[in-house]
Amino acid sequence: MFIRVNSRLKTKLMKITIGSDHAGFALKTTLIDHLRQSGHEVNDVGTHSTAPVDYPDYAEKVADGVLNGGTERGILICGSGVGASVAANKIPGIRAGLCHDSYSAHQGVEHDNLNILVLGARVVADELAKDLCTIFLNARFTAEERHQRRLAKIQAIEQRYSLRSVAKEKIS
Repeated sequence: MFIRVNSRLKTKLMKITIGSDHAGFALKTTLIDHLRQSGHEVNDVGTHSTAPVDYPDYAEKVADGVLNGGTERGILICGSGVGASVAANKIPGIRAGLCHDSYSAHQGVEHDNLNILVLGARVVADELAKDLCTIFLNARFTAEERHQRRLAKIQAIEQRYSLRSVAKEKIS
């Protein structure tokens, strides 16, 4: 873990997985430059053009980077952010939050332990998106008892509805 002072904020440098569909491609390119200039290591899982693609494919790739690829957090972009958020949250262990304001970007991590920031490229401007990424990456989970209790309930819901649990119940 590296800590450096970045004007007013202490920034932990991270490995980040980032991905987008075609609608988010331009914003993703802007954010990759911003993140790398800030000292973060960035794993770009695509898309690599504005040719039409399906956002669930990139939601899965970003989620896999966070869960299995050695990256600490993910950033996912589509046109509105809604579809990508829905797709990413289908994956157990992912807590993706669609954020278009600074409060949600830090509070989602502090209270809900978000591990993927979702942005709508047609909703947020480049400078706001850069700020939201910085805020998201600088935020830390507080681990207060009430937040741990709520996360445990979310994990229990995931477990009850996961394919493995459903399959076990059908076999029994």
